[in-house]
Amino acid sequence: MLTVLASSWALLFGILLLLVGNGLQGTLLGVRGGIEGFDASTMAWVMSAYYVGFLVGSRRATAMIARVGHVRVFAALASLISAAFLIYAVAPNPWVWIAMRALVGFAFSGVYVVAESWLNDAATNETRGKALSLYMVVQMLGIISAQFLLNLANPAGYTLFVAMSVLVSLGVTPILLTASSAPAYRTTQPMSLGALFRISPLGCVGTFLLGGVYAAIFGMASVYGTVAGLSVAQISAFVAAIYVGGLAFQVPVGWLSDRMDRRKLILALTLGGATVTLGGAALADNYTVVLILGFVIGGVANPLYSLIIAYTNDFLAPPDMAAASGGLLFINGTGAMLGPLVIGLLLTRFGGWGFFGYVGGLFALMGIYAAWRMTRRAAPEETAVAYTAVSPTASPVVLELSREVAVERGDALRATESGSGDAAGDATEPV
Repeated sequence: MLTVLASSWALLFGILLLLVGNGLQGTLLGVRGGIEGFDASTMAWVMSAYYVGFLVGSRRATAMIARVGHVRVFAALASLISAAFLIYAVAPNPWVWIAMRALVGFAFSGVYVVAESWLNDAATNETRGKALSLYMVVQMLGIISAQFLLNLANPAGYTLFVAMSVLVSLGVTPILLTASSAPAYRTTQPMSLGALFRISPLGCVGTFLLGGVYAAIFGMASVYGTVAGLSVAQISAFVAAIYVGGLAFQVPVGWLSDRMDRRKLILALTLGGATVTLGGAALADNYTVVLILGFVIGGVANPLYSLIIAYTNDFLAPPDMAAASGGLLFINGTGAMLGPLVIGLLLTRFGGWGFFGYVGGLFALMGIYAAWRMTRRAAPEETAVAYTAVSPTASPVVLELSREVAVERGDALRATESGSGDAAGDATEPV
């Protein structure tokens, strides 16, 4: 791990700064929108626009890179993000914010592709799993630390928006100065959604519902806090608790995933999350309960994405896994795009309870569907791949990287279980 950190620290540090800026963006807009008098439904359109842009950008990144190269795409898109962050403060208008959020989502999808391509190119077969682990941890730490920056200045002013812009500009510098020559960028044509559904109905339905949950976590959590009357400090701590929970649950969920029927684990996580979220919603006037709910929601939602991908891969041959991951990425993005619109309506109609009712309801639906699918076919005789954690914002580059790592770890895990070696020691390493 130290060897990987020593060779890629500048790249990872740049990514950290980019994630701090992006993590601060989602929370700050939710708070500033309340100050500007935007209602929850209006903010839902603003938050949804990010995922529209992200989906479009994920489709266009390949063509842009092929036409002008990694460096130019990275620098141009980062400049657009930096400018958009400043325009938020200059023009606090819902239509402007919707346009800027879509632009930021589009630009970040390309930035992730380029940065992750460089990270993948810098890793070797021996270090690829550890590089992926560090990347995931850096992403989570960036978003967590961003929440505490929210308390350093008045959200009604310009300072925090300038800080976001500066963070992105600074994040670009170490990446561009240390990146190697442009890596080869290969993409896999996504599997058709119909074929993917026939292979794994639970994977498709679960990923769609989880996209809706993730949209609640990344954008609408701060809008909930504003509607519920939480202070800026309380909102930042609530959002941070979500990501701390996601980081804390990765290792135990990964360990269990490689040792039991993954559908049973999906069922336990979702129904457990639904019970806690819906039950705790009645006590959400207590801020301590709110923090606990945030921790549980993040702890369930973040590992579930990786768990569902691993479950889907159990029914695929290794050459088909990358194509399936591309399809799941699109399904997840579609759910994330629609999620804020539903939450906005629920917050407008039911107040703060609507946020927890929405998340708990999606967890319950996922659990019920998983239970029904368990009656339709038997579990695979053995897991094809090991659990390898990835973020729902991961680009196709990281999904391909995670597939390679998961296959290698799965082979090592089966070898260990059969008594032929102990090479799977890091199979549940947090990623």
